[in-house]
Amino acid sequence: MRIQKCWKKEPGTRLAGSRELDSSKLQAPAIVRIPAGGFRLFYTAIGPAKPYPECQGYILSAVSEDGLTFHTEPGIRLAPQPELPHMSLRVLSPSVTPTTSGHWRMYFESRGTADSPTVICSALSRDLLNWEHEAGIRVSGLDRIGGPRYLTLPDGRGRLYCFASECEPSEHFPGRRLRQGVISAITTDGRNFEIEPGYRLLSGQTELDTSGITSAEVTLPTGEDNTWTMVYSAWQDAPTGTIVPLHPSHDPNAVTSGQSANFAAASIATDMAGYRSRIFATFSKDGLVWTPGSCVMEGTGYGRPGLDAVHAEDMSLVQLGDGRYRMYYAACDQNGIWRIVSAVTSDTNPQSS
Repeated sequence: MRIQKCWKKEPGTRLAGSRELDSSKLQAPAIVRIPAGGFRLFYTAIGPAKPYPECQGYILSAVSEDGLTFHTEPGIRLAPQPELPHMSLRVLSPSVTPTTSGHWRMYFESRGTADSPTVICSALSRDLLNWEHEAGIRVSGLDRIGGPRYLTLPDGRGRLYCFASECEPSEHFPGRRLRQGVISAITTDGRNFEIEPGYRLLSGQTELDTSGITSAEVTLPTGEDNTWTMVYSAWQDAPTGTIVPLHPSHDPNAVTSGQSANFAAASIATDMAGYRSRIFATFSKDGLVWTPGSCVMEGTGYGRPGLDAVHAEDMSLVQLGDGRYRMYYAACDQNGIWRIVSAVTSDTNPQSS
């Protein structure tokens, strides 16, 4: 079974900034079915109630009985750790999976200062509410790695799909990208990963993904169709000649200059400097070799209506009881306001076109 290229946007907002923890910016959802019933949505956020001045983001949660109406839960699920250089400023883009020991494991992108590489780390929980960081780094080795999405394979192993960038030094960190795209890493125990050779998918192969891929989620083949599906989000560069402010997560002076204190505002200013993000789908016969996909979700553009007018990215999928899929994704409107919205495949037996 393939996820069809045609998605129908569902009306309204699944989640919007509503409290001191998430009122400045929220994005990067991860949806999980609760064993007792209903859904829990994890997401990245920042707001005035951040735990320390330099903090640039943490992971929160909300719950729903029907997958459409969500209620935020008190407290922070996972916060950065100032004493850890690779996790001192921000944790984001969660991906949650059950373990064979009865726990839940969350993989997430971890950021320190802009002059250090981003990495993938993890945390454990028994109840999906209280999380403890696991020591060490799960995946590292390139200049920037992030947006993890975990997939359990039929043979019991696991695979993380992540974005990755390789850069060369330049006047302004993080350098000019040499390559950017999706990589994968394989594990037998959930903790120790080996990066698989090569890129699963390279960005910059179409005019709509010229500024990099931010996440990629893969679903396994089902039934007689031996086709894997990847849904991924990618950014398009701002128009030539546009003056784009340096994103604070890329600015090595952001913390010392105080820009980190205004992280959300500075981040949104970059988001709205002419960039666009969209969601794409592509297919594979083995989960390793992929070709550039086609756009399946985009907004109407700058100055136009719609919750996702400017950006649609960082999706998370769940299969519904009738066979359809629901996609939760981060959306940004013409005013620079980020929310979590959703879309569903258009029929109850999604097949490729």
